[in-house]
Amino acid sequence: MPPPVVWQQRWHPLREEWVLFTSHRGGRPWIGDTHKPAVAAVPGYDPTCALCPGNRRLHGENPRYPGTYCFTNDLPCFSAEAPAPVGGDDFYRTRPATGTAEVVCYSPDHAKTFVDLTDEECRAVVDLWAERTVVLGARADVDHVLIFENKGSLVGTSNPHPHCQIYAGNLIYGFTAREVESGRKFFQGTGRCLGQEILAREAAGPRVITQNDAWLACVPWFARYAYEVFILPKRPAASLADLTSAERASLGLMVREVATRYDNLWRLPMPYVMAVHQAPCDGPDYAFYPFHLEFHPPLRKPDTMKYLAGPEIGGGSMTNESDPDEKAAELRAVPSVHYKRS
Repeated sequence: MPPPVVWQQRWHPLREEWVLFTSHRGGRPWIGDTHKPAVAAVPGYDPTCALCPGNRRLHGENPRYPGTYCFTNDLPCFSAEAPAPVGGDDFYRTRPATGTAEVVCYSPDHAKTFVDLTDEECRAVVDLWAERTVVLGARADVDHVLIFENKGSLVGTSNPHPHCQIYAGNLIYGFTAREVESGRKFFQGTGRCLGQEILAREAAGPRVITQNDAWLACVPWFARYAYEVFILPKRPAASLADLTSAERASLGLMVREVATRYDNLWRLPMPYVMAVHQAPCDGPDYAFYPFHLEFHPPLRKPDTMKYLAGPEIGGGSMTNESDPDEKAAELRAVPSVHYKRS
């Protein structure tokens, strides 16, 4: 029986772009490169790791921190001391990259990932995200706070210690800028929040993976990657700063469950890029902004990557060679308890 999604384009309402779906190509013969995520045992402490407690970094030394730990990146991509640009004109414009960048260590244990955190440790991570969003967002040289995690060597992480990064600068990242415009247009046209419209449609469909009191996780109808997952708030929110204490706690548990289901899918540590999509902090009212979290795993099979090639890099539009309904069913079917502990 042929797959239900063949030669179809779906509109991505947040990014306002078309995604091409060709699920009939997902099983095509493949003799190209294959990559298996690293599964080697990782020690709880690594004396060469710049993120482990007590170790020296490029600029400074870590305290023997017992829980979450945040510090200014030794090589930040934004700086309060950014010099005035040299060169440039009205066509080839330039400007200083002001702001800062921080690193958030989830745990002092070098061997852990998000799936290994306790309930309280999950909550502590999200509480720190929210606290840094407020503090950094109040700076005059910061217009946007982007929080993201690169997990696994396949997405280019330079250190396996459990951590994420915060880029806070005068750059409003491109996807956020698009979501501001799509959210504003939808609100002006309907009086409703775009994020809540997506939530209502996904909650009523077959792509829900899991949910709790405040959050729903799904493979969205317009997913760009095979196992892409959105975490959507059940009430309108524009940023982490809008969340209650209870919502932050349940968000931490939801992030852990999504990461756990990823690992359980093929019983290996699933690599991914996770990003917190939240409103800019440059002054205007963004109450309509569709706050959510996105997970983008590069694997479409246990050892096969989704490469960004001709259509994506050359053409500029994504091709998804899978059916979101089927991929959601796969993630929903695996246990919510990590395979190493079951």
